[in-house]
Amino acid sequence: MIYDLSDQGTFSKDFGLKDQIRRAAVSVMSNIAEGASRNSKKEFIQFLHISLGSLAELETQIYIAKRLKFITDSSEVEELLEKLRRKLLNFIKYQKTSR
Repeated sequence: MIYDLSDQGTFSKDFGLKDQIRRAAVSVMSNIAEGASRNSKKEFIQFLHISLGSLAELETQIYIAKRLKFITDSSEVEELLEKLRRKLLNFIKYQKTSR
């Protein structure tokens, strides 16, 4: 969805922002995967927090793209990002409380 959104024609004005949005989106999943391969739960939780930071970065970049009028309607993406944030926060909470 992020790739489709960033493929809108007006992003050609700022390839850097387009690239940054895509890298942040990939980073969210990549940090979860990397953390899952670590040896301890503490490390995994640390990577989940890094993933949460990448999600916040992505939201900020979407906001910037809207302000620059590179995108017009991002409501579906914004709703999805909010759902992902809640799920990630709940997963972090679960990891902290489970054995």
